[in-house]
Order: sequence, then structure tokens, then C-alpha cells
Amino acid sequence: MKTVEVAAAVIRSEDESGRPVIYATCRGYGGWEGYWEFPGGKLEEGETPRQALIREIREELDIEIEVGDYLDTVEYDYPDFHLSMECYICRIACGEPKLLEHEAAVWVGVDDLESLGWLPADRVLLPRIKELMK
Repeated sequence: MKTVEVAAAVIRSEDESGRPVIYATCRGYGGWEGYWEFPGGKLEEGETPRQALIREIREELDIEIEVGDYLDTVEYDYPDFHLSMECYICRIACGEPKLLEHEAAVWVGVDDLESLGWLPADRVLLPRIKELMK
């Protein structure tokens, strides 16, 4: 089975009450259209996961991010490929997100993460994020 290496940004901020919120994006294309995910994408040859995240987030959301702490690596078997996804806690360093590739986006409270229809590999991260953000 083919392995696809990607990096994902768990972009964190705070709402008006100071509670942690996470930025989620909704896919607008492909077989998983309509599912929610953490933004990011495939690593290009010779690129580190951190470099890929900076490039991908710039391409997808037209913002600059600060890549922070490593969160986890998710290994997940989809029907057609194996996904290896390195995930990092990030924050917006500059700009306001613009949807250049996704159909929707939302800042979601940590307690409401489960309410979205996440891609299976992204769903694996939810307990870890909730634990970290409490």
C-alpha cells in the first residue's frame, strides 16, 4: 500500500472569553468532500514537516503561521493508501485566514470538537487535543 506523508496544523487561538479554540477546515473536493480536517498537506521532496506546514498553510489560507510544539504522528490506513500525518500545534503569526481551497472553516471550542464530521485520521487526534488544551 502506498504511504502518503503529510503535515497538519492544529491552529490554536482563544475566543473572546479566553477559552481555547481550534481552526478546522472542511474539504470541498474529492471522495472526502464535506469532511472536516486540520489544514496542511503533502510533504514535497526534501521538505521537513514544519516547512511543508508553512508552505501549505500559506497556499490554502493565505496566512503565516508559527509552528510550535510537535503534537503527534497519526498512522492511518485509508482504503487506497496509508497516511502518515505529523501534527503540530500552531498559531497565526500574520493575516486572517482566507479559504483558497476549502469550502468552509470554523473556530471550534475544545469541548465541541466531536461535533464536527472529521476525517477518520484527524478524529484520532481529538482526545489528545482535548487533553492538552484543558
